[in-house]
Amino acid sequence: MKKQENAPLRFASLSEAHRTLGLPPPLHPLISLVHAAPAPVASSGAHHAHVLSFYKISYRPRLSSRLLYGQGYYDFEEGGLLFAAPNQVIGGTQEQGVGACSQYTLLLHPDFLTGYPLAKKIRQYNFFTYSANEALHVSEQEKNLLLALFNTMEAELSSRLDEFSQDVVIAQLELLLTYAQRFYKRQFLTRKAVHSDLLQRLEATLADCFRPEDLLSRGIPTVQYLAECLHVSPSYLSDLLRTLTGQSAQQHIHDKLLAQAKEQLATTGLSVSEVAYALGFEHSQSFSRFFKTKTALSPLAFRRSFQHN
Repeated sequence: MKKQENAPLRFASLSEAHRTLGLPPPLHPLISLVHAAPAPVASSGAHHAHVLSFYKISYRPRLSSRLLYGQGYYDFEEGGLLFAAPNQVIGGTQEQGVGACSQYTLLLHPDFLTGYPLAKKIRQYNFFTYSANEALHVSEQEKNLLLALFNTMEAELSSRLDEFSQDVVIAQLELLLTYAQRFYKRQFLTRKAVHSDLLQRLEATLADCFRPEDLLSRGIPTVQYLAECLHVSPSYLSDLLRTLTGQSAQQHIHDKLLAQAKEQLATTGLSVSEVAYALGFEHSQSFSRFFKTKTALSPLAFRRSFQHN
């Protein structure tokens, strides 16, 4: 019974979400834009973890400095955007009240995008899978740009709909997502203190993961495992690393793995199968294939070339 009580609420429609969260009925069945909604304190679902079947974009005028990011805190107080994709858990103890103090909350059912290129493109924006403590912090100028787009969408949705209304709203939405992508790139580059610390912790975590005893017991680390160790989402970690270093988290793992493989092939008498096992590969063929893909040489050819030199 306790497990059922703690299970997230699931909202299949915008109307159901509005009703449960104490909001006015939506004007459109597939999209709603709530402006300066009061915190729905009377609703039992307001602060309960919930799962939406649609996209959610919230602009909050202030981001709480109490929300942790790794070992640091938010560095902007001007406000920011929070994104969620369908079937993500929102709210609950870790993200309590997300959206409750938002100036704008856009709820978008995927069916609203049917027939538009954005229907496919929206799935390529990784920030929809970031955690709440990885929100997009915006400056005053950036905030004004975003609010102008929200205002345009609000005016369009609240006026009499015609054959161009959906085109206008989707155009504004696509521009908002493009700005969000640009501003996240800026955020990765400007939050140097926090990200420098994260990179250092990444290297330390990788070093621990590639200790012989850890490789034998846990195998090759995954991006998910590294993200959990660093208290960030996998997509945020990869996007951050790609911006700062030009490589994704998976590529960082592969580089570390390749360096270990080269060292063992060059400095030990272990067979290729033994090296593969020591590095966490279940099959030596998988290791040989990985090594040749990265170096254009088989493990044995690399060992021979190293010995000849």
